[in-house]
Amino acid sequence: MVRLKTPEQIELMRIAGRVVAEALQAMRDAIVPDETTTLDLDDVAAEVLRKRGAKAAFLGYKPSFSDVPYKYNTCLSVNDEVVHGLPNAKRVLRTGDIISLDMGASIEGWFADAAITVPVGEVSASASNLLTVTRESLYKGIAQAHAGKTLGDVGSAVQRHAERSRYGVIRELVGHGIGNTVHEPPQVANHGRPGTGEKLRVGMTICIEPMINIGKRDVLHKDGDPWTIFSSDGSLSAHFEHTVAITETGPDILTLPPSEGK
Repeated sequence: MVRLKTPEQIELMRIAGRVVAEALQAMRDAIVPDETTTLDLDDVAAEVLRKRGAKAAFLGYKPSFSDVPYKYNTCLSVNDEVVHGLPNAKRVLRTGDIISLDMGASIEGWFADAAITVPVGEVSASASNLLTVTRESLYKGIAQAHAGKTLGDVGSAVQRHAERSRYGVIRELVGHGIGNTVHEPPQVANHGRPGTGEKLRVGMTICIEPMINIGKRDVLHKDGDPWTIFSSDGSLSAHFEHTVAITETGPDILTLPPSEGK
């Protein structure tokens, strides 16, 4: 069941969103090619959460496929890792890599969730274009997030923009509702047909998060790691996400840094 939020609740989510935005920027700024590990970045995010009095949304999360709760503050996915990459003290970020930084936070029990994919040093032109197009796809989807529009309008906008570059739009992974839990209805797909699916209403809060492969759209797991999801053909993958509130005046992005938001 979709839960509509009051303006006051949305403002609490915005506070959490600013913490998320700050942590994402801090992780991005901390990357030193050929030196920084993904676990180093998780520690950076943990420090931002501690300073802001926020709780990590992912730490302790129990998925349906595992009895073991998640042990980290972030999901950090490198190159062909689409999402849910595990921070690792032995995973050194190398020049030319791309890395998805994904995290959520809560303040007073209200959550926000966002992701960016960033280059490690100088990257190839094809990698750079993937990042640009995936980020653009996110904003194409957000532009459709008006009351009276549908989730199909959002997903179709994402899909059309990514597929113009012949990229693979992942079907198995979707965005989601968010509020006083990090995941709640509805599911927010990155593909669809305009005018179909659930109608957007004032007070809905959703995470729109394109996950785009430079190659085929298919994904897979590898033996021994139930968390990390990879592109099936080993191609690069990018992931961008914002938490968005549906308001009477249009989409309101709650995970912008204070300099860009309200």
